[in-house]
Amino acid sequence: MTRIRVGTASWTDHEPFYPPEYSRADMRSRRIEYYARFFSLVEVDSTFYSLQPARNFALWGERTPTDFIFDVKAYSELTWHHRDERGKGQPPHSDTFARFSEMIQPLRDAGKLGAILFQFPPWFTFADDGLEYLSLVRESLPNDTIAVEFRHRSWLEGRNVSRTRETLTSERLAYCAVDEPQVGSGSVPPVALITDPGFSMVRFHGRNRATWYGKGLTSSRQRYDYLYSLDELKPWVERIQRIAERLTGSEVHVIANNNASNYGVVNALDLQGLLGQPVGRGQPLPEPILATIRERAGRDASGQAPGAGVSWWLGNESGAGARR
Repeated sequence: MTRIRVGTASWTDHEPFYPPEYSRADMRSRRIEYYARFFSLVEVDSTFYSLQPARNFALWGERTPTDFIFDVKAYSELTWHHRDERGKGQPPHSDTFARFSEMIQPLRDAGKLGAILFQFPPWFTFADDGLEYLSLVRESLPNDTIAVEFRHRSWLEGRNVSRTRETLTSERLAYCAVDEPQVGSGSVPPVALITDPGFSMVRFHGRNRATWYGKGLTSSRQRYDYLYSLDELKPWVERIQRIAERLTGSEVHVIANNNASNYGVVNALDLQGLLGQPVGRGQPLPEPILATIRERAGRDASGQAPGAGVSWWLGNESGAGARR
């Protein structure tokens, strides 16, 4: 039976979520332990920005429960985010795949490595050399579960979608479905493709059209500043369940990447409940999370924001279970 795991992108932010003591310098590194009380999955986002010591991954593995899983975002050089002075995407150096693989080895050893996410930039458009690079990704990480997220809709347009699907399927690379603002070529439609028979991934980026192409943002959190309503999530819950039914075991990973404020945590908890899972793994929910849920419910009820009216959360503040 396919397992559906829900989590957030990163665990270091999401303010307000953590109790005040986790803001102390000596406690910030323990935030993963608190996070793991509520979720069995997290996406390591910091690996996109830099390669890190392997000891970091060993420590995270030690500080989380046995059944906890880490998805890891591929280093930006591996996803063609590095560009030359003319703005052209640059291929990775010959040893970068090996260095990245060595970095995450402690998670493999601990049985806690989920998927490696290759999130390509908008300038990585559909082309023969792009398809060939996808094959190189599989060749370089032959035994890992890999998910691929595109940021240019050319990969899913017209006849291109067939070749995209064929390449991902032949290389056993899971297509990552996304929910994001539908504005221009730098966003992809919310479609789901099954290209790995044993794994799939869905990521939620929010629907903030105003900041999707925003320049001069002080933080990525501004781009993903969006809190989903329950009504916006419900159609995705049905899709996620259909994806799980089509897989032959293994898992579907669902990641909330709308990481402004504590919105990612709230929506990840929403998704747990809508999927019929124990909300927050049965833990009492922190007061800052409940405050955001109450505020959303009030906006929904007054008609000032889209939503399902008074939230089902108000009858579930203990976090002990999910109401459908």
